[in-house]
Amino acid sequence: MDLLLAIDGCVAACHPGNPAHAATTDALGRCLDQGGRVWLYAGAAQGYEDGIRRALEDEARCGAGESAEAQALQRARQQLAAFAHGKQWLAALAGDCADCAAPNPAQDRLLRALQRFTPGSIKVLTLDPAFIAAHPDQALTPAAYLDLPTLERRIDFIDLPGQQSFIRPQLEERLHRVLHHGRYILGPEMEELEGRLAQYTGAAHCVAVASGTDALLISLMALGIGPGDEVITTPFTFVATAEVICLVGARPVFVDVEPDTCNIDADKLEGAISPRTKAIMPVSLYGQPADMDEINAIAEVYRLPVIEDAAQSFGATYRGRRSGNLSTIGATSFFPSKPLGCYGDGGAIFTNDAGLALAMQELRVHGQERRYVHTRIGVGGRMDTLQCAVLLAKLDRFDQELARRIAMGQRYSQLFAGAPGIKTPVTRADRTCVYAQYTLQVPGRDALVAALGARGIPTAVHYPIPLNAQPAYRYLCCPDCTPVAARLAAEVVSLPMHGDLSEGDQDAVVAAVMAALKH
Repeated sequence: MDLLLAIDGCVAACHPGNPAHAATTDALGRCLDQGGRVWLYAGAAQGYEDGIRRALEDEARCGAGESAEAQALQRARQQLAAFAHGKQWLAALAGDCADCAAPNPAQDRLLRALQRFTPGSIKVLTLDPAFIAAHPDQALTPAAYLDLPTLERRIDFIDLPGQQSFIRPQLEERLHRVLHHGRYILGPEMEELEGRLAQYTGAAHCVAVASGTDALLISLMALGIGPGDEVITTPFTFVATAEVICLVGARPVFVDVEPDTCNIDADKLEGAISPRTKAIMPVSLYGQPADMDEINAIAEVYRLPVIEDAAQSFGATYRGRRSGNLSTIGATSFFPSKPLGCYGDGGAIFTNDAGLALAMQELRVHGQERRYVHTRIGVGGRMDTLQCAVLLAKLDRFDQELARRIAMGQRYSQLFAGAPGIKTPVTRADRTCVYAQYTLQVPGRDALVAALGARGIPTAVHYPIPLNAQPAYRYLCCPDCTPVAARLAAEVVSLPMHGDLSEGDQDAVVAAVMAALKH
């Protein structure tokens, strides 16, 4: 449970002479230890400062007996700034001031601010018994908080709220800027984002689109792939990869995957090429690029374009080049759980071909060359400006998060080294993996998932059924034709992984896995 500090709670925490100082600091420490967050309300910032200043002035008068107003104000600001470090500032919104005539406007604003949270997930920490008596479900004292039952620290599979804690000021500034200029589609943030993403990958062109699925679909459409054509891809991935091939009227041809990386096996590609083959679409699964140079070399022999499905690998490198800029086209997703994710759907397409880039730009706006002039059949595939603003707020911290993801992925593998009954992910020496998922291979996977669930450890299975065994795609290929994918589907399990995963939480996950395997 999170805590939102009333003015008196903040003063007690900042002023050692306050009788409730010890209980308040103990309560805040317990909240943080249990994975909660401590919030300060921006609308009460002046109240926090004034309360601390008055406490310091009273202390000075009782002690030295000299006037210390200016000194107390300076110290109050310093103490508040120091105390706020590591805490969360909750923005004051227009609706918080809806009732300026309330008997206690400051308390009323805190209560209105609580309405933004899931009920029961946060309470106001205060010393005011009248406030608590009037709102017992929303406020409590430090002593009452300390009397609550101890909760086990929750381990999140993906910690988006924790990530948001580090970027909240930039995020709020960018979102409010969009709300004020009002260009919610094709706003200036989209052009800024496209420029930064292109620069990041090294691609000449970036086209922001509404989702990772749209990124793949528009890529196929830009290449003119349609009915009667075939596109070679992997059966071991999310369904969108095969889905978009079918949506343009083409036929996916599935090639089995490598047993260690789970990526498409480049050695088996040529056997799948036919006169109807019009493209190859490898997937950089779990955050690691496939054997792109080998795939590109085969494609060049047969004059085929390559579309890298980089939905899980944005930020990864392959022989010094960024995923997304490894082939004719790179397509990525900004689904919230991705290494770089927005707060809705979003995606991007990368290419060094100016003609393809122009086609993609038109295709995402219903094939529009200029306003109400449509030169091709397209889709409504524009990325909205608010999602662009979210990604721009995240980009400044992205490399730091990537470094942490890579370090934690490698640490997982070190901790599991030599453990019987499991295979850890393999990363080739010439590339990096950004661990969109950290995925083990474990025979008897379902028993492990159940055991971890009983211990409160979240898991996921990416993916339990190969695409060529799915009801909608079974007619395309016999599942027996891809035995490696079939085995992986029965054995893979993904563990908690994100850029802010602590070593302590990771140790707890590993210990739970080891204990489950032992029994």
